Amino acid sequence: MKLIKSYYICFVLIGLLINYGSGAQKRISLANYHDYEAMTSSLEMLHDIYPEMTHVYSIGKSVDGRSLWVIALSSSIPGDHVLLRPEVKYIGNAWKRSVVGREILLHFAESLLANYGKDDNVTRLLDNTRIHIMPSLNPDGFELSEEEECYGVVGRTNANGFDINRNFPDYFEETGFEIQKETQAVMDWLEKEHFVLSANFHGGALVANYPLDNLEPPKKELYRTLADFSPYSACSDDDVFRFLALTYSAAHGRMRKFNETTRYANFSAEYGFKEGITNGADWYAVSGGMQDYNYFQSGCFEITLEIGSCKYPHRDEIAQYWEENKDSLFEYLKQVHRGIKGVVTSHNDNSPIYDATVRVHDRTLPQRTTELGEFWLILLPGKYKIEIAKQGYQTVLQNVQVSHELYKTLRLDVQLRNCCMTLAPSTSVLLIIFYITV
Repeated sequence: MKLIKSYYICFVLIGLLINYGSGAQKRISLANYHDYEAMTSSLEMLHDIYPEMTHVYSIGKSVDGRSLWVIALSSSIPGDHVLLRPEVKYIGNAWKRSVVGREILLHFAESLLANYGKDDNVTRLLDNTRIHIMPSLNPDGFELSEEEECYGVVGRTNANGFDINRNFPDYFEETGFEIQKETQAVMDWLEKEHFVLSANFHGGALVANYPLDNLEPPKKELYRTLADFSPYSACSDDDVFRFLALTYSAAHGRMRKFNETTRYANFSAEYGFKEGITNGADWYAVSGGMQDYNYFQSGCFEITLEIGSCKYPHRDEIAQYWEENKDSLFEYLKQVHRGIKGVVTSHNDNSPIYDATVRVHDRTLPQRTTELGEFWLILLPGKYKIEIAKQGYQTVLQNVQVSHELYKTLRLDVQLRNCCMTLAPSTSVLLIIFYITV
């Protein structure tokens, strides 16, 4: 815990405030909410102003036929993947009343674009990352909600009455729910794009919530029957998830200082979340959650950000929410440039090897290579043993040292030989290791 704290305190002390909008005219209003038509027009406007840096697309349709819009941002080729350029995403408004995320994501997109070439930090992020922003996963629900509907669980559903964040296939149990159109669209999106880092935005609390949301069946039974049972559900990348959650809370205006809700959803500032973070299941267990699905299905590190106790606050408060979250939004995405990345190819013909496993020793969930042979491992500073494996090829084991510096990613390129035995790296297996600073 002391080690994790030292990392985020470091970047806070250095100073992470971005002068968003300096010298740039803001065109997306902070004075009101954007309904579906206004949101669509805002995304189209950003593309018209910044055509070389934006790509607007839809991942599918909602139950009522509204497009699930995404705007992809990068300084070059925003419409396509570039080798070893990581893909990251933000998703807002999964719950129909949780609407603040929808607004701050629109402003975040505009601020990044307006400050490219003016702010070195923004420029570096857009030069080395493709950022996908979906302001609303539940546009039908938004149209059915009303301003200042703050509390309760009835405001979570889509047009069919399903909670999208309880609708994904679960790693531990069968949910029995019919997969909704919005859910299926996200599942298809994860199949198409290899996302490395993600966050989705909710309301109803003030906390950064990280996986796992659900528990193994034996533990879940104990959770239901024993009052003193700790339901904390850690995955093997728990250290990374805790750090990511702390990164967001530390850069936030209020999240790390105090909390507006208790872990039992009793609205009181007296009992909050330590450091402004919580393990999902340790707060309350959820089956069918989106962040667990991202992790188990595609290896994408996603957390859930509860950014205020009122789900649909008065429009006069939007500007305050933006001020509180703008630095966290930026600082969180930078963490994708931490750890290891590389390309796995065949020694025979240099062709990329798809679906090879890249596993950190003592961690259960491997990353899998893309069609281009790419992989990314978000890791905290330290020494690790990495295993690269594919059926029909020699397995490579490699000890590596991960730097603490952002944008100084360890590049690990490996060529595998056809065979069936496990070898440590030698002259017979080409292994290229170097640090790359971007």
